Amino acid sequence: MTACRRGVGLTPMETRRDVIVRAAMLADELGYEVFAVPEGWGLDSTPVLAEIALRTARIQVASGVLSVWGRTPATLAMTAATLHQVCGGRYVLGLGASTRALAEGFHDTPFEHPAAKLRDAVTQVRALLRGQPAQLHHAPAARPLRLGQPPAPEVPIWVAALGRHTSRVAAVLADGWIPALVARDRLPARAAQLNRLRATATPHAQALTVAAGPITAVDENAGAARDMVAACIAWYLGAMGDIYSRSISGQGYATEVGAILAANPRPSPQRGTVPPDAQIVLDQLAAYGTRDQVQQQLQPWDHAADIVTILLPPGMSWRNIEATLLAAAPSPRQRSVLARQGVR
Repeated sequence: MTACRRGVGLTPMETRRDVIVRAAMLADELGYEVFAVPEGWGLDSTPVLAEIALRTARIQVASGVLSVWGRTPATLAMTAATLHQVCGGRYVLGLGASTRALAEGFHDTPFEHPAAKLRDAVTQVRALLRGQPAQLHHAPAARPLRLGQPPAPEVPIWVAALGRHTSRVAAVLADGWIPALVARDRLPARAAQLNRLRATATPHAQALTVAAGPITAVDENAGAARDMVAACIAWYLGAMGDIYSRSISGQGYATEVGAILAANPRPSPQRGTVPPDAQIVLDQLAAYGTRDQVQQQLQPWDHAADIVTILLPPGMSWRNIEATLLAAAPSPRQRSVLARQGVR
């Protein structure tokens, strides 16, 4: 892994557009490499990314992530190629199979064979970005069309994946892997496993870029910072379907996940809790406390991921967002080294 490369990610529950853009502008000034905007059931992330692109100069802007259930591959390709132009080549397309709760409860689409859906979307989007005609499955008699703007094969595609089958899609077809809520100590082994699979399937491909990191909050009161990250974790485990609870349980923390779910019968993005007997989950998935405490907690992550992407809990005050971005940013010396290496 390459040390001291940092990114910023948000949750779908963060819908304050002005705050998102302001955070991205600060991240750009501080030398972060990537700013990722998610999409769930609130904001359409693509115009937000366009606004960020027009108000920043250096940072990569990423869809983190677009669901393959909410847009056709053709729409995804048009979006990616357009944002590639708007960003001056700084756009990263993040794709994911999302969750059953979102696919069925919001997009009214049966959540069937998600890994196959993800694989087909990545394959078709990649082909369209290369200038190839659309792959027609449901209207084979139609004349397949090409993307009506210059090809953009250089757009990186990062895949969000946790399960065995979707992770294989990331390993074989993607440029990067952006897992959510993978324990810090489990992440290097998972990444190595995917890269071995990648080397077998595509021997000459570069290693996956691993962009992952902890839910992060800085406050002068360490207990207040703990409350912020704990509420976010409890929400993900208790209110986002069972994908995250199953994933974290499968990483060896089933007892702790059970304790968190029991403590949060009606989870809220701001009022959840992680009981003391589940503290190890916080230790593995979060960085919180004062500025110095967070800087120390992030150091092991620099050896676990290529780009340590801190996740900001939703609803944080600007004071806390600013303090968190300042604490987690690469140092001026690190920024100058990355600039000399040509890392955006």
